[in-house]
Amino acid sequence: MKHSRTVAEVRSPLSGRIRVIEDRRERRLIVAGDTLSVYPLNGDWARLDREYWGRAVAWAPRRRRSAALLVGLGGGTQVHLLAEQIRPRLITVIERDPAIIRLATRWFGLDGRQGLEFLYGDAERVVRWLAATGRRFDFIMEDAAYAGDVAQALPLALALAPLVAPGGVMVINRHRRREVGRLAAALRPLFEEVMLRRVRTQGENVLVSCVRPRRGRRQPVGRRL
Repeated sequence: MKHSRTVAEVRSPLSGRIRVIEDRRERRLIVAGDTLSVYPLNGDWARLDREYWGRAVAWAPRRRRSAALLVGLGGGTQVHLLAEQIRPRLITVIERDPAIIRLATRWFGLDGRQGLEFLYGDAERVVRWLAATGRRFDFIMEDAAYAGDVAQALPLALALAPLVAPGGVMVINRHRRREVGRLAAALRPLFEEVMLRRVRTQGENVLVSCVRPRRGRRQPVGRRL
């Protein structure tokens, strides 16, 4: 980012150094050196449709009064894309670090969004609670275990699968060198289709898109919010 400046910075015991930097065009949330979110200052989100945030949202079913679950907030790029393109009635976000939520709300336009629910805590624990309460979602995006070991990512993905509503979609953002094929193979028995899409030829992001849960291969369907 040319001519950029840091507009906010915090040290978090969970995430380390977190910065909000901006130039004339956009703000970015930087956590431990990695860009987690982009927020265009002119309100033009079209460029992000080509990035993994937008490509994942393109899989979301177009349904009236749908519900979406995001595992990992960042600065809320996908919150905005979902709200503008899909308009779900409710977007639920699991985020373990309150510092990230505070910065996203203050600097990335989330304070003005309606129908937004934050659940604090480790994803595995919150997902178990959601399953126990019978919650189901038309679209789930898992973006928390991107570069983590498959031993961490696979149990989370398998725990999320029963939360997908009938006909719904789950998308997982995964680093291409982190056993993405093993993850996809474990999910194929649970969905009618599981597809791998590399976002950019020279990039590292691979989206694992899991479409329409199979009947008889999942927990009983609960209520969809």
